Amino acid sequence: MVIQINHPMKKMIVLSTLVLLSSCGTYNSIDNFYDAHKEDDQVTAIRVPRFMMSMLGTISPEMKSLVGNTKDLRFMQFPSATVERTTFLNQQMNGITGSSFIEVFRKNDNLNRNVVSIREKRDAVKEILIYNNNNRNGSFLYFNGDFDPAKVRQMAQNEEFQKLGEGLIDQYNLGSKPSVDQQQNTN
Repeated sequence: MVIQINHPMKKMIVLSTLVLLSSCGTYNSIDNFYDAHKEDDQVTAIRVPRFMMSMLGTISPEMKSLVGNTKDLRFMQFPSATVERTTFLNQQMNGITGSSFIEVFRKNDNLNRNVVSIREKRDAVKEILIYNNNNRNGSFLYFNGDFDPAKVRQMAQNEEFQKLGEGLIDQYNLGSKPSVDQQQNTN
């Protein structure tokens, strides 16, 4: 039995397929994710210019050696206070890393995520993506450059990347603002 599809139906199927494919690929890169969410409410987004990379090297000796090889560095922190939002963000990050990144570390605790993924080219790590979500806040830290795989693995195991995220916030003075009492005590 052969089913024939008339001409308008073919157009509808092709159009539906294109819409489905484009919606699936919306967040398939860090650039797309960063651009899509940097304007969201309560989001902290940092893209470090190359001339400021040396400042970040003061966080630790390991960071100094890592940052020296970095061409692009981004950090984003965003609210993730509902199950739906956390699930949505986790799915987006899974879509970004998909089959093009290698996971070197993953810890799942219900919807909580702590994932370190890399993209390699020959004997060098070219991209590092660290994603964390604790059901209150999510964040990612992204590096693009030339990195030693052994050093990346060691830093992931020692949680050095989390320290860098905290250091970025401190460098940009984006931490919590002092309370009125603290401000009065300094005057």
